[in-house]
Amino acid sequence: MSLFVTFEGIDGSGKSTVSRRVHQELQHRGVKTILTIEPTKTQIGEFVNTCIRTNADPALTAFAFIADRIQHCAQIREWLADGAIVLCDRYAESTYAYQGAQLQGTMRSPIRWLQDLSKDRILIPERTFLFVIPPAAALARIQQRPELIPFERQAFLERVHRNYLRLCTGPRFTRLDATQPVETLVATCVKAILEEHEV
Repeated sequence: MSLFVTFEGIDGSGKSTVSRRVHQELQHRGVKTILTIEPTKTQIGEFVNTCIRTNADPALTAFAFIADRIQHCAQIREWLADGAIVLCDRYAESTYAYQGAQLQGTMRSPIRWLQDLSKDRILIPERTFLFVIPPAAALARIQQRPELIPFERQAFLERVHRNYLRLCTGPRFTRLDATQPVETLVATCVKAILEEHEV
């Protein structure tokens, strides 16, 4: 049985580390698993990264993210059709949380606008893990990075954090305390994925 699982959280939440470890653990157990990431490594994905690095117009960045995701979904559908569990490091909620924060004050309901742009164009995951951590603690983890991108600033991440908490409610979302040990988080995710996979 195929399954589409996404990992969400602010920069420094540990979701990338955990998603990689979950992928390794599932493969070790003989489960057919694909790990992918957004922005993708495609030409559109590289344009998204350019938008981020240069702090481009927020609307342009949002359109680039959504275009990249629409193209990405075509590949994800193929993996799912082949019976794989697909794990994605960042997905739609990232765009809603981050670009929603960027666009705040420029329009009435930026998150709703972004959701409307995506509606019926992208896949809906079966499970989304949200890694919840105070922004100050997340930033302390990534201070050693050679160069922080414009999104990695505390005031901005506070807005993103609030957006995530507002967005990630409902049965497909699992909120995780991202201050827990990596091993604990990996075990929790693997257990939840295997339980859903076997239903």
